Amino acid sequence: MSELQVIDQKYIPRVKLSNGESIPAMGLGTFGSDKYGADIVSEAVYGAIKEGYRFIDCAAVYQNEDKIGGVLKKIFAETDIKREDLFIVSKVWNDMHRRVKEACLKSLKDLGLSKLDLYFVHWPFPNYHAPGCDGDSRNPDSKPFSVEEFMDTWRQMEELVEEGYVRYIGMSNMTVKKLEAVYGLCRIKPSFLEMECHPAFQQPELFEYAKSLDIVPVGFCPIGSPSRPERDRTSDDIAATEMDVIKEIAKAHNVHPALICLKWAVQRGVIPIPFSVKEPQYHSNLECITTDPLTEEEMESIKKADKDCRLIKGQVFLWQGATDWRELWK
Repeated sequence: MSELQVIDQKYIPRVKLSNGESIPAMGLGTFGSDKYGADIVSEAVYGAIKEGYRFIDCAAVYQNEDKIGGVLKKIFAETDIKREDLFIVSKVWNDMHRRVKEACLKSLKDLGLSKLDLYFVHWPFPNYHAPGCDGDSRNPDSKPFSVEEFMDTWRQMEELVEEGYVRYIGMSNMTVKKLEAVYGLCRIKPSFLEMECHPAFQQPELFEYAKSLDIVPVGFCPIGSPSRPERDRTSDDIAATEMDVIKEIAKAHNVHPALICLKWAVQRGVIPIPFSVKEPQYHSNLECITTDPLTEEEMESIKKADKDCRLIKGQVFLWQGATDWRELWK
């Protein structure tokens, strides 16, 4: 790997948190979907960190945290990058909502860390599905969102902060209504909100509500998740990179449309976490946010082009009797 490929940290935009700390404005996703195994994903994490990434978004359900832990150990041994230089994220999966500390300790062990920078509740309900299941799968134990059940999980998240296992806690896959229902009950408020966010699905109401509470939005599927599982694909999906406005702006900047999606996210105030295992792609993803920003007019054009097209519908989490994935997002 050439030293010329390393992106200088001083050029990477940062997001300032409410307590004054600043973190990278873009991260690397590690969800290999059904296409990439743990070895390939961890190799990408190794290369990406060496080239300049400092925010790594992990999760227990991705089944690769142990491999990523090996990569982190190698990075610390081979380079001058220290633990405090990285912002490492993980998430508690749905089947561990009643055993959050146990799940967190497992992730810490797998990652080879003593503390996480950020820990998310991956989905706001304990509805479980088997890895790799098809879109029609239904678990008979699944049920609608419950404030009481969620707050039981959140209390355990708060204890992780108090006991020193995690620095920040966050929520994921929420709606405005769900966030409104639980926010006032939180003793330790969520610092981050992970949400699907790309030019075809901008979630302006949730985005603005989170910002009003000093919650930092983290955007998954920032370029439309072309590698997402087949169960999440429908004929009505709109690819952000195929939107006319995105292609036109990409042509004006002489870059791939995916890079316009990432520039847009960072300039809007969302931390995108694109996933890629290909070095030219993850390198250009990070490099693109260091130069040639979008104009105000281009940002406004993208804002007006929102298609309200959710790609990760979550239908495998539906309960018996529920027939439409939209019931998950009320």
